Amino acid sequence: MAKRDDPETIGRRVQRLRREQGMTQRQLAEPAYTPAYISTLEAGRVRPSDEALTHLAGRLGVAFDELATGRPAHLATDLRLRLTEAQRTLASGEAEKAAEEYARLLEEGEAHDLADVRAAALLGLGECALETGELAAGREYFERSERALADAPLPARVPALRGRAVSHYLAGELRYAVYLLESALDELNRGGLHDPDALLLLYASVIGPYMDMGAQARAAQAAEFALALAPKAGDPALVARMHRSVARTLLAEGRLAEADASLAKAAELYRGLRLRTELANCHWMRGYVCAQNGELDRAEEELRAARAMLAERRAALYTSQVAVELADVLHRRGKSAEAAALLRDVLGDLSPERGAVHAAAAHRLLGIIAEDARDTDTAEEHYVRALSLLERAGAAGDLADLCRLLGDLFRRTGRVEAALDAYRTGLGHRTAPGTTTLGPAPAQPPL
Repeated sequence: MAKRDDPETIGRRVQRLRREQGMTQRQLAEPAYTPAYISTLEAGRVRPSDEALTHLAGRLGVAFDELATGRPAHLATDLRLRLTEAQRTLASGEAEKAAEEYARLLEEGEAHDLADVRAAALLGLGECALETGELAAGREYFERSERALADAPLPARVPALRGRAVSHYLAGELRYAVYLLESALDELNRGGLHDPDALLLLYASVIGPYMDMGAQARAAQAAEFALALAPKAGDPALVARMHRSVARTLLAEGRLAEADASLAKAAELYRGLRLRTELANCHWMRGYVCAQNGELDRAEEELRAARAMLAERRAALYTSQVAVELADVLHRRGKSAEAAALLRDVLGDLSPERGAVHAAAAHRLLGIIAEDARDTDTAEEHYVRALSLLERAGAAGDLADLCRLLGDLFRRTGRVEAALDAYRTGLGHRTAPGTTTLGPAPAQPPL
């Protein structure tokens, strides 16, 4: 509830409304109060009680809240309806239009001191920024949303916290992203705040960073918890997102049929909800599953569909990421020239601060293509750039693989000592424990 206005402001409002109604102070006061009390109140010399305001609101034909705060009747409800419309706009792929709607809602929420509307508008602006690849702006919006909900329980703050973690993840800051998500999971589980939607959102969001860091065991555990929580969650879009994230873990464990089934469930849910970006992500992960299973023609078809849908939504960062996956499939299908051209375009949209892991993947694949063309100097240059990006991100599994590629290149060109150094570095990353914070894995939810 918004803070009540000061007595002078309330007094002027009562006087204005009384005169608009053509009422005397006596008529307004009866039968519970005296004209003298109304005179004192209108002069701002007394703070009216809830009972007095209720009486006055009834006599003046306005809502209690409008009399106490000056807020028009039904304003909060109207703003929440508009928030829903903004969410639908974002879900339909119009991130820029949604951002304009959220910006207007933020302005009105601040003008009327509605913390929940302000927080929701900031959250929406953050999601729009993630869609368009503006990670720094998105992170700032999420932080402001968290601050607006500082006095709210943790489950209410989880969507903003998750958004902040995702913005760090997409920027290549894997360890910090996981730290944020794990800390929230611990607080929820150890503190008895077992909100199924909040837990599901966090477990689904932490799977990707775990996988990129080489912490497959933790990713698998998070996936199992997410699957167990799904029947309790009330948000179908959230369940769909979970199925998409879980598919990646199932794939890593070689459970291809289950991964495909998870993606099919997600696609069905998203299609019903008309959430184009998330549906595109389902095509993306389905293409990834097909590629790992050797079904390259179907993989290319799915990834091209995902890329087209994301480009249509102007989701620049996600479009670049799926393009790297598509380029890998094209290369494996013998279309290396097309793959290289696609990767060079992608690298123009990615940077160490914006999509570091996928930028590294693009350099890695360009290195492989260069090696196939016997251009070892160019291959080495791309491998070294990829290595720098991955070291910054802390993607252990990818680092180990890249060190192997670099070591093989050095060995083939007669640089045996350099090759040994690269292999040793790779082994160090491969054998590093899959921990992601200083503490143990997050506490388990009550399932």
